[in-house]
Amino acid sequence: MNIIDIINKTKNLIPLTDGEITWLVSSYTNGEIPDYQMSAWLMAVCLNGLTEEETVSLTLAMRDSGGKLDLSSINSITADKHSTGGVGDKTSLIVGPAAAACGIAVPKMSGRGLGHTGGTIDKLESIHGYRTELSEKEFFNIVNETGFSIISQSGSLCPADKKIYSLRNSSGTVDSIPLICSSIMSKKLALNADCILLDVKCGSGAFMKTSEDADRLARLMEKVGTAAGKKCRALVTDMDSPLGNNIGNALEVREAVEILQGKRKGRLYDICIELTANMLQLCGKGNIGECSEMARNAIASGKALEVFRETIRMHGGDERICDDVSLLPQARFSHTIRASRDVKIVSVDSQELGMASLLLGAGRINKDDDIDMTAGIVMECEKGDNISIHAPLMTLYSTVCSDFSAAAMRALQALELVSI
Repeated sequence: MNIIDIINKTKNLIPLTDGEITWLVSSYTNGEIPDYQMSAWLMAVCLNGLTEEETVSLTLAMRDSGGKLDLSSINSITADKHSTGGVGDKTSLIVGPAAAACGIAVPKMSGRGLGHTGGTIDKLESIHGYRTELSEKEFFNIVNETGFSIISQSGSLCPADKKIYSLRNSSGTVDSIPLICSSIMSKKLALNADCILLDVKCGSGAFMKTSEDADRLARLMEKVGTAAGKKCRALVTDMDSPLGNNIGNALEVREAVEILQGKRKGRLYDICIELTANMLQLCGKGNIGECSEMARNAIASGKALEVFRETIRMHGGDERICDDVSLLPQARFSHTIRASRDVKIVSVDSQELGMASLLLGAGRINKDDDIDMTAGIVMECEKGDNISIHAPLMTLYSTVCSDFSAAAMRALQALELVSI
């Protein structure tokens, strides 16, 4: 086998064999294929795609480039969840505890954010003392004790994905559905949970902008997971508007706690119930109606909050935030944007709000940038609302930024307003 033949086959829409894909992934991971040749193959994939069979082979080869977790010491059926990301997406902090409170184990590895907001790990690290880098033994002990834990991604899992993802970023080949699928699913399969729930975001604040692309990615990931012997389900959920009211790390933890406390409802709560119910059904806990009721009861009874509290404690974090969210990091500066006239909110551009939060310090431009855990935006309105003159539209928060002019202008531009 040689890389030139493989590039030419993909360029000419000739499917690769399992053996060719396994050789390609192994040889690139081991440094035997240079970046420039792998970039050429990735571009051919970006332009011509892969068959479903090729995508399965690529995913499994990437999974097998490193180790797989052995979850046999966890004393329950295990379920993993992945979201393709979006603005204000803190669903894992709600779904994980709620599902665990219903009797399943949710061991999860997550990453840090690169872009307009932090990742799940960044959000958790806004809790004072919370440790995300744990040994496998500590990880499994927490899951057995509380049913739920999220830790940083292990470097021993899917080294091929880490190397290929970095190359995709620098070669303009990120926006390929087969490559997105193989990147996500190789890591999920390496974690090795019994069931995998996938939340594919669609809309202005998501990577998948159209319902057609979101549906295609969802169905492809389901097929890959099933082919690998897992119970796998993908849901497409809306990201045209921010998910919840709070954007930014500590602000999102605050909102998640308030939902677990039973103090908030709305679209974020509804989506979390839907995701939890589907996770429970995958794990054999009943039909979707029964599982939805279980999920609602887990929050209403306070059991999900207790799971989150104990998980925070075992990670070394300040579990008192579950009673007093003011113990989360607080911004030094704030600025409220108010309506200059009576208006109706016609639409909300999630991506623009995310970029405004980046200007406040809530995200990273480069992977080694520091994040201001206090920074972000709290929305006081949503699509369809009528807002009176001088009423608040949103409040911006930051500790590293005291001049809000640029962020405020961008945030305001995210709202489509009409006079009433």
